[in-house]
Amino acid sequence: MTEPRHRIRALHTASTVTVYQAYAPEIGVPAARDGRFPAAWKRDRMTWVKPSFLWMMYRSGWGTKDGQRTVLAVEITREGFEWALERACLSHYERGLHPDPAAWRRRLKRAPARVQWDPERDLHLRPLPHRSLQLGLTGEAVRRYADEWTVSITDVTALAHTVHAHVRDGALEAARRLLPVERPYPVDGGLLAHLRA
Repeated sequence: MTEPRHRIRALHTASTVTVYQAYAPEIGVPAARDGRFPAAWKRDRMTWVKPSFLWMMYRSGWGTKDGQRTVLAVEITREGFEWALERACLSHYERGLHPDPAAWRRRLKRAPARVQWDPERDLHLRPLPHRSLQLGLTGEAVRRYADEWTVSITDVTALAHTVHAHVRDGALEAARRLLPVERPYPVDGGLLAHLRA
């Protein structure tokens, strides 16, 4: 079955959705230990969350890049995730979706969240034809993410390294069995209409 170009795929339950981030150990380790982001975590900066485990592996180099050596699975409420999607703006101007570039810039400036659709990745981290959601949170959304939406934070760095080791060894089926089960995330028809061309 052909994947639609834009669809959210995520590990999710009836009430939560899991997103991934990668940080330096001084942020990631206490976050996972305490189940909340430490004081050193910057609330005044945009933070990007990714429902795709493999896209996070691509971005962090399997948790080996400087500043990204601790990979976190952050379980957040679906209510919060959808709040952000409803109020998000695409991170780039899209003809036909926005009246004009100036209107898009005004919307982007006001939006507490922004969305990018980047190529999903396979186990070799090669791009696939369909897209994966990245959600950037700023301002009110960052505060809500840290203080209201976060249900749990788990350090999945060891999982990242184990999957990567299987891929390096050519044991793709063993690697695939360890991946989080990311299913299409159920959204009503209007939730993503302003985020897809």
